[in-house]
Amino acid sequence: MRSWVECIAEARRGDSSETLAAAFLLTATVFALVWANSPWGETYQAFWHTPLSVTVGTHGIELDLQHWVNDGLMALFFFVVGLEVKREFAMGELRDTSRAAVPIVAALAGLAVPALLFLLLNPSGPASAAWGVVISTDTAFVLGLLAVVGPTRALRLRVFLLTLAVADDVGALAIIAVVYTDDLRVGPLLVSFVGLALVLVLRRMRVWRGAGYLVVSLVTWTAMYLSGVHPTLAGVMIALLLPVYPPRRREVEHAAALTRAFRQSPNPEYARAARLGLERAVSVNERLMRLYQPYTAFLVVPIFALANAGVVLSRETLSAAATSPLTWGIVLGLVIGKFVGITGASAAFARIRPRALAPGLTFPQIAGGAALSGVGFTISLFIVDLALEDPLLQDEARVGVLSASVIAALLGWGVFALGNRLAPPPAGPPKKLLRPVGRRDHVRGPLGAPLTVVEYGDFECPFCSKATGVARELREHFGDRLRYVFRHYPLDDHHPHARYAAQAAEAAAAQGKFWEMHDTLFQHSDDLERDAVDGYAAAVGLDMDRYEDDMRTGDFVTRVEDDELDALTSELPGTPAFYLGGADTPRRHDGPHDTATMIRELEKLLT
Repeated sequence: MRSWVECIAEARRGDSSETLAAAFLLTATVFALVWANSPWGETYQAFWHTPLSVTVGTHGIELDLQHWVNDGLMALFFFVVGLEVKREFAMGELRDTSRAAVPIVAALAGLAVPALLFLLLNPSGPASAAWGVVISTDTAFVLGLLAVVGPTRALRLRVFLLTLAVADDVGALAIIAVVYTDDLRVGPLLVSFVGLALVLVLRRMRVWRGAGYLVVSLVTWTAMYLSGVHPTLAGVMIALLLPVYPPRRREVEHAAALTRAFRQSPNPEYARAARLGLERAVSVNERLMRLYQPYTAFLVVPIFALANAGVVLSRETLSAAATSPLTWGIVLGLVIGKFVGITGASAAFARIRPRALAPGLTFPQIAGGAALSGVGFTISLFIVDLALEDPLLQDEARVGVLSASVIAALLGWGVFALGNRLAPPPAGPPKKLLRPVGRRDHVRGPLGAPLTVVEYGDFECPFCSKATGVARELREHFGDRLRYVFRHYPLDDHHPHARYAAQAAEAAAAQGKFWEMHDTLFQHSDDLERDAVDGYAAAVGLDMDRYEDDMRTGDFVTRVEDDELDALTSELPGTPAFYLGGADTPRRHDGPHDTATMIRELEKLLT
């Protein structure tokens, strides 16, 4: 098995997977259980309750190792969660409310229904404070399990679960902040607010290096700990204040100039200037997320599991858990509450707004994903420590979390298997056009034409540039009887500039000049560097100030990704890929895509 160092290095390059992170988490959990229940089990508690103090002068903080992990290391985990939440609202899935509506509604139901079911069994008493244990979903475990037991064409489901998890995290963090804060002390809290204000000052001063933020963050964490507010929330709040934005054009150009200077005259000064220039071009949010996310996935969260999952599974503990309303409330909330809440809310919302579900996302898939969402492992164990003071109740709650996670994983596997049995997936790639032609599409020809040609293309693909001639000849042959639709399928591995070109075409569409930009990009498919693409935008007469703002804010990233997800879900082998048919029934064309062949196929539809 690969080492932690290798996995972190891969993750920082963007090559790692959720499955591997989940495997590390599972390994740490099993190790903790084995250690706690081994002949040396007493050393588990003794080790994690070893006191450790950090003192400056006469002031300091003393915690045992478990609470240094839960209050200290987990602040880094929640910092990364906050960075991801901020990025998703600014530039990601949660920016487009129409795309995010179903998973957000499902996430809210997935918070409320489990809590209500838990409180049915635990309406009062010390155990009732643990209702927050059942609210959250462990993203790492869920995505890892999805890769193992999920359907083969689960790209849309993965996006759905990621969006749901981010919304779920927002709710869980808010509940931790509001519900699980005791003995509030105003003085230190004011100091923490001053720290947060300093973060805003650094942001306004456009400080982009992480060191300045680090010093302020440590002071803010300490003050929040002393205030009685859980210090992990300092990580979240700082993350939400950090700037996130797409690269600014002038900074990208400056970084490119510095890189060229280093290439022409390699020396340490130019190397440092080029590195700093490249870093400055990327927002603090994205740089810190890329830096710390691998450490939280492969170090912090497994260490947290090692420190918290070591329940002594003695006969007494298991007997108490088997008859405990606390344990069964957690199992009921996570397993049934998440499944019913997420599936039911998605079905109800889709009934109200029939087009709300993304193409290719089915209710059997959502049900399976909802079942997996009952794995609430990390934040559930985290809240156990916040909500319960009695060690016996804590053990019963941890048994409930571990049991629910196993049951939810098995339930998810069973739901996916049942879905495949009741509605077997096609043996090969789907032939029908996944997303019907609609108002979002770019169409040449009358909308009500009896014939339809849909092309999934890549502006840097030489075969696609040749296929534009075929599309033109088809329109000339059929006239108003045909409508031609272009959708994006950028092949990043082969065509590094195709995605930017696609986004530029969408920026042109916002100004009513998609087809002018489309034709120009294909005319220059061998020269699609960013500067060249921006030059083509000016040449077709775009308002360049508006164009640059649109390209920088990333408004069209999700539009291109939508087309790409449709293509990947449909298992298109490459570009160009064509669908031919009537107005409502285009099917994939697997034969040659020369003009004569496609004319013959289309004419068959007219007879």
